Amino acid sequence: MSVETITTVEELLATAREEIWRLAPAEAQAAVGRGALLIDIRQAHQRDRDGLVPGAYVIERNVLEWRLDPRGAHRDPRLARADVPVILICDEGYQSSLAAALLRAFGLDSGDVIGGVQAWREDGLPLESGEAP
Repeated sequence: MSVETITTVEELLATAREEIWRLAPAEAQAAVGRGALLIDIRQAHQRDRDGLVPGAYVIERNVLEWRLDPRGAHRDPRLARADVPVILICDEGYQSSLAAALLRAFGLDSGDVIGGVQAWREDGLPLESGEAP
């Protein structure tokens, strides 16, 4: 992605989405069952409002790069792995697209959930109350 040629946020989003793969909520749930990592990048107030996605790791967007850089000093070794697909989920599927494209620069096989947690909820997939792990 060449930042110099992007003039609007819509162009940035479209460019990011050309670089990643995107899954419907049920497809993402199935991918987790096959070993993919699901990472919820929503803020605490969004998780409090809508609930937690079962099986998702919580890494808020503001520290995502620090935790998922496989060579970084502040990485989470459970998640900063190039050998497993990484699926990001946010509230509506915008932040996750941009973040997934950025994670590709670290060599991660990353994509996101189309429509985010709002689509997850609308599709009737489970959400849990409680504190994030």
